[in-house]
Amino acid sequence: MKKLFILVIAAALGTATLSAAPAAARLRAGAATSNITPPIGALRVGGFVPAPSTHVHDELHARCLVLDDGKTKVALVVCDLLGFHRSVSLEARRIIQEATGIPPENVMISATHTHSAGSALGTSRYVNEQKLDEYQLFLARRIADGVRRANNTLRPAEIAFRSVDLPEPILNRRWVLKDGKTVTNPFGKLEKVDKTGAPGPEFSEPAGPTDTALSIIALREPSGRLISAYCAYSMHYAGMGMPGAISADYFGAFCEELKRMQGTPDDSTPFVALLANATSGDVGPDQRRYNKLDKTDGPYGRSRAAGRDVAQAAQAALKSIDDWKDHAELSARFRELDIRWRTIEPELLVWAKEIEAKAPRLASGPIPIAAKWATTPDWATRLSYAGRVQALAAKTDNVKFPVQVLRIGEICIGTSPCETYSEIGLDFKKRSPFKKSFMVQLNHAMFGYLPPPYQLERGEYSTWPGTNIVERETSVKMLDALVQMAGELK
Repeated sequence: MKKLFILVIAAALGTATLSAAPAAARLRAGAATSNITPPIGALRVGGFVPAPSTHVHDELHARCLVLDDGKTKVALVVCDLLGFHRSVSLEARRIIQEATGIPPENVMISATHTHSAGSALGTSRYVNEQKLDEYQLFLARRIADGVRRANNTLRPAEIAFRSVDLPEPILNRRWVLKDGKTVTNPFGKLEKVDKTGAPGPEFSEPAGPTDTALSIIALREPSGRLISAYCAYSMHYAGMGMPGAISADYFGAFCEELKRMQGTPDDSTPFVALLANATSGDVGPDQRRYNKLDKTDGPYGRSRAAGRDVAQAAQAALKSIDDWKDHAELSARFRELDIRWRTIEPELLVWAKEIEAKAPRLASGPIPIAAKWATTPDWATRLSYAGRVQALAAKTDNVKFPVQVLRIGEICIGTSPCETYSEIGLDFKKRSPFKKSFMVQLNHAMFGYLPPPYQLERGEYSTWPGTNIVERETSVKMLDALVQMAGELK
């Protein structure tokens, strides 16, 4: 009887111990913005010939979100930039770790790819390390400030995910030319694929698929007030706007419109929307939908309309959420792959020397990307590529190619440091062990366009040497690494 009594007490104590096991810590979230607008006069990038800016149409921002599951913190940052050099990310994440304790591998920093931002690429796109210039140092500090402010606003949060199919604003901008139709690239070779935002009768079909999903990670306070929405969509950019003017393009318009829709009082902690660029290396706005706005709504009509279209879809999705959760396990993986620069054939170097010998030299004026001197507009593209292929041919080291995976509960984000074709993002979604997966491009660096290997033979601007700057099999190696890292987090 005594032994039975002892066993009953022991069992009861065991049950009590199990019932007292700590529950998963409640998720916390905080969000903030940080102004990263360059001074007027800074180089405005987005074309073959960067030129000094003359006006600021709308401010650029680093939009920041910090999450904390009680054990791990992660930070997600989206910057209104064409892209930025790897060294900017290294410096920003160093400061973030010092200020907040968030490890560098737990911080995502991506660029939207607005074509009307200040240059954060520095002196060369073809080096792994560089001394930061004045704007790059300012940018790294302001990114860190934004993360620090987001960290300061951490509070209990609930999380949900939605993926919305939104095909109307976009199309694959690489189209196959019909039989008998060809275009000649700057290197003098014929191609069967060309770039267009409004395909006409000379084209037969798009050269690849389009990822039409708008991915949304929503955070709200337990009271129901929204904290932030981290979104990703595959639209390259919407428009260039006014010549010489700085603008966040449709990405900024989306964030402001979605914020306005929340009606948050001015004296409260602000709602912060983030719109990352998913995989849009071959996807742009359907110009048939937006071109008419140039005459009726001015140079920013397309940006406003595209931002509004995507924001309305995001808002409808946010209103429909009914499966909020108050916890989400956080984890991350980060690697730098050893990737070779693109191989440049000897005949291309001969071509480059011939172009430099023929191209007019101007004593002053904007210099095309990678060119050695200013030239006339009709030679700018060719002289730019002559400089690019020579710079690539001179490379003897390899690319430090950053890839990263973040797990946020049941959600998985994979990243690329390139302007990545949509079909690569679709492949990641299929292969990821997480059902709720998507990709974000131009993360931690900008290493040109990234097509699947078979697309390189088909031609078009994004496949040219100097636009595509990494080895042929890069997308395969990157996807394999991302899927493996996602598997480790699963």
